[in-house]
Amino acid sequence: MSETSLMSVNRYRMKHLASKGRRGAKQVLALLAKTDRLLATVLLGNNLVNAALSTVITAFAIYSFGNNDEVLALATAVSATLLIIFGEIIPKVIGANRPEAVAMGSSFWLTPLVTLLSPLVWAINLLVSGLLGLFRLTSKQGSQAGLTTEDLRAAVLESTAFIPSQHRSILLNLIDLEDLTVDDVMIPRGRIEALNLEDSDAAILEQMSTSFHNKLPVFRGDPSQIEGVLYVRKAIGMLAHDGFRKEALIESLQPPYYIPSGTSLFTQMTFFQQNPSRLAMVVDEYGEVLGLVTLQDIVEEMMGELSTEGPSPHGKRLEWDEDRTVTVDGVSLVRDLNRRLGLSLPIDGPRTINGLILEALQDIPESNLSLKINGVALEILQVQGRVIRRVLIHRPASLHDDNSELVG
Repeated sequence: MSETSLMSVNRYRMKHLASKGRRGAKQVLALLAKTDRLLATVLLGNNLVNAALSTVITAFAIYSFGNNDEVLALATAVSATLLIIFGEIIPKVIGANRPEAVAMGSSFWLTPLVTLLSPLVWAINLLVSGLLGLFRLTSKQGSQAGLTTEDLRAAVLESTAFIPSQHRSILLNLIDLEDLTVDDVMIPRGRIEALNLEDSDAAILEQMSTSFHNKLPVFRGDPSQIEGVLYVRKAIGMLAHDGFRKEALIESLQPPYYIPSGTSLFTQMTFFQQNPSRLAMVVDEYGEVLGLVTLQDIVEEMMGELSTEGPSPHGKRLEWDEDRTVTVDGVSLVRDLNRRLGLSLPIDGPRTINGLILEALQDIPESNLSLKINGVALEILQVQGRVIRRVLIHRPASLHDDNSELVG
């Protein structure tokens, strides 16, 4: 019972209880720190008890019924039955079902027993180590490998009984955060709302007054050459007081913050926490702007889509039509579509639906071509040059009707 419970007990739970001052948990951790001594003591004790029980039963049978082969056979059968049922099966089932309680309870008598039998255990372990050395094996101490990401993921997935599904989803997203990069959540360059200084004053004023975003990248003619970031609300307040002057607008720009493609989301999240900037331009190795990432994009990756008064920064709001389809742009991010539409398109390859289809076809397709990827039917509606512009997604039959609400 004791060895089963001690070997199956959750060590992280024991560490938590020990930090709360539970003496039993501290003793369990001390015992598990040297598993070779612990197991040797438990097995030695078990064998001594088993041998003593068999001896007592055999002696009682001989004393009561005489010394003959039938009596010895019966005594052996009774001893084996009792040991299997009461010495092996029942204790091990109890230890496996209640490892925490049994482990902490048994630690109070195992701790002094390990100390008492330590000379004998040391001699036995020395002999065992010598025998293992013949096979080039070593006896490991009670160190336990740290909890891996997959262990943590499995624990969250198996916690359906006491963690709500929404909370599990958030925990899984947090676990994945270290493996994701800004490329997975950024707004592609073609969808960035930016302000062009070469536009007329009236056009600039109208864009500022109608924009749903508080921060806008600003360029002059070439969208890839960002001159700064405009804080729209602050600029509107300034212009309302002093009147519109393009020079004053330029002076109010904040320097753009560039990050390389492939930056970890966790790293970027840490930067946003430690700095006032909440917007960064993603560039490739040649300095070309690939997209834009904000603090909101990272938060949505962890928490799910956030409700806003304006349209989603990743494009129009998505919902399944009555005919169970939805039309998306070719530059739509695969991860974004999976999250907002409940799909299961592969995310370990191309990041956009355009790239995903091109990889699957290994060719530049024509319009009105249909294909299926991971059980999701896709229909190409528009191709321009070498780029797929619009795609019709058919809702998989595996999605339940209760997932058909507006997302985004």
